Formats: sequence, C-alpha cells, structure tokens
Amino acid sequence: MGNDRRRWVVLTVGLLAMTVGSTFQYGLAYLIPALRHEGFSLEQAGVLIACPTAGVMLTLIAWGAAADRWGERVVLATGLGLEGALLVGAQWVEGTPGLAVCLILAGAAGGSVLASGRLILGWFARRERGLAMGIRQMSQPFGLALAGALLPTLGTDGIGVPLLFLGLLFLATATIVVVFVRDPVWPQTAPDLKVTSASPYRTPVLWRIHAASALLVVSQVTVGTFALVFLTDAHGWSPVDAGRLLAGAHIFGGLARLGAGYWSDRAGSRMRPMRILAVSTGVGMAALAATVGSGLAVPFLLVLGVVAVSTNGLSFTAVAEYAGPAWAGRALGIQTTGQNTVAAATSPVLALVIGVAGFGLSFATVAVFPLVAAILIPAAAERAATTAAAQSTSA
Repeated sequence: MGNDRRRWVVLTVGLLAMTVGSTFQYGLAYLIPALRHEGFSLEQAGVLIACPTAGVMLTLIAWGAAADRWGERVVLATGLGLEGALLVGAQWVEGTPGLAVCLILAGAAGGSVLASGRLILGWFARRERGLAMGIRQMSQPFGLALAGALLPTLGTDGIGVPLLFLGLLFLATATIVVVFVRDPVWPQTAPDLKVTSASPYRTPVLWRIHAASALLVVSQVTVGTFALVFLTDAHGWSPVDAGRLLAGAHIFGGLARLGAGYWSDRAGSRMRPMRILAVSTGVGMAALAATVGSGLAVPFLLVLGVVAVSTNGLSFTAVAEYAGPAWAGRALGIQTTGQNTVAAATSPVLALVIGVAGFGLSFATVAVFPLVAAILIPAAAERAATTAAAQSTSA
C-alpha cells in the first residue's frame, strides 16, 4: 500500500477509534434510564456516568509516554482491547462499587485513544495536518450521535446489552487497528520534523498553548452544558425543541473544526487562526451576556455553539508539531489532561454562579477566559519558529 493511500487509511481508522472511544467516554449519560431500570438511584447513576472520565484522567500522560516509546499502533490496540474486555465483563458485575471499578478501569484503558495524535503528525505533511486533525477531532460529536442513536434502544431492558455492544465494538476496533495501522517512519514520512530527545518544555511555548487551550474549554463547556437550560429557563423553549436546535449547532461545530484546520493549513499557521477564534468567542460571549433577555440571544448562542468548539484541532496540531515525534504523545496527554480537568471543574462552578448571579453576569464572566487565552496564544513564537525553519531549509 502506497504512502498516499496509507495515510488516509490510518486517518480513517484513527477517526473510528476516537469515535468509538467518545461513544463510551461521553455517551454513557444515555444509559441513565437503563441504570434506573436496574434499580440504581439517579445519584448512583450520576456517579457511574462520571467514572470513565475519572479513569481517563489517571492515565492520559502515561499512555502518551507509551506511544512515544512503542508507537501508537501498539498503544491503540492494547488500550482498545483492554477496554473492550472490561466492558464485556462489566455486564456480569453487580452493585455500584463493582460496576464503578469496571467503568473506571475501562476509562483508564480508553485514555490510549484520547492521548493519540502522533499518527497524523507523521503521516501528513504540515500543509495537511490541520485538516487531518480537524477530521479526527470530529470524533466527539460523531460518538455522541452514535450513543444517542443506539444506547437508549439497546438499554430498554438494562445495561447488559449496551455494555456488551460497546465491549465488542472496542474489540473489533482494536483488531482493525492491528490490521490497518502502521506507525510512520521518522523522519522519512515527516521531513519537516526533527527527531530529538530534548524536552520541548524547556521554553514556555507549549505551556502557553496548554494554558490557552484549557481556558478555551470554559466557554466550550458553558455553551455545551448550559445552552439547553438557558433556552428553556430564560426563553421558554421546550426541551425537545431546544435539543433539536442545539443538535444542529453541534453538527456545524464539528464542521467548524474541519474548516479551522483547513484555514490553518492554507495560512501556514495554527496560532493566528486560534487567536482570531478565541477573540471571536470572547466577543460572542460578551454579546450573549448583554442580550440574555432579548431575541438576539438565541442567534448569538448558536454562533457560539459553532465558534467556541472550533479551536480544538488547531491546538492539538500545534502541540504535536511543536513537541515533535519524541515528545508528541506525552505532550498530547498533558494537553488532554488539562482540558478535562478544567471541563470537570467548570460545570459545577458555573452552575453555582448561574444560580446566584443569573445568566447575564455568568456569561460576562466566561467571556474573560477566551480573551485571556488569546493573549497567551504564542503566535509570535510560532512565526519565529517558522522563519527559522525556512532559513534552515534554504541553507
């Protein structure tokens, strides 16, 4: 198989792996009725739904380091295989503690998928990586769509069938990874990247990208978590109508990640588009805060549902490129850990703030975070690195 065909096969399998992972990682909420059918209280179901995230947080950096050491093919296949075996076995576990342990361990194994990205770094040239990473980052909305379409139906009689389905899906995906994925050969497949063991964290550039990405998560979580509540409580929409409207926004949000990646490829920059989108998000949040009681709030909310989520692919591509082949796995693990930590903290804190101060002041506060992120984004450092690389190539 030629390299040109191989890279698209690798990207497709990577998209499949992350979509399957997102179905479990973010879609278990669709099994709450099934859990309650089996006698779990709503509080117990809430704890169980959070278990995969807890597991992921424990292992992301370790999986990234393993990918740097042994390659992403081994890491993806191992993690997906373990996750599948655990979920197949979980259907026979009884009680909240036992099921929670299984879900935590499955989430920990699933960190192998969320910490990945080195395959795109190695198989795609710089002028194509933004688009390729944007395609891969569409996996989260795809996974949520798959969960919403299948899990409630499979869970009509309890959680046994859905867990078996997910387990077999992970095992099948692990097999596909083994058969079709090959790690890139450095530096032949990516001549623009230098293979060096020196830590990229000796300078503040990666830290600034991590920090900016984490701050941008605040607005993403705000829109993703509280848009439905805002439409129903502040504007009188029915939950069904609000859900349908926001589902459309999520689809366009996934497409926006593609568009942002393509834009960055054409511009030859990840940081400049990321900064423009961060400023746009901050301005949009401020506009939403100023119009919470008027009809303009709904279109502002929909625009934010697209713009606020568009930067993920840019930041992941930039992290992988700056870290280089020897450090990309660990750097992506750190990136994802930081984002998940902020996401986990944002929902309960913002819920408390909205309860006390209302939507207007809460949205105005959130507007500050993407604007601070825009300041932190190291656009000047990226320009300097690009210039130095061009001069080195010409010499």
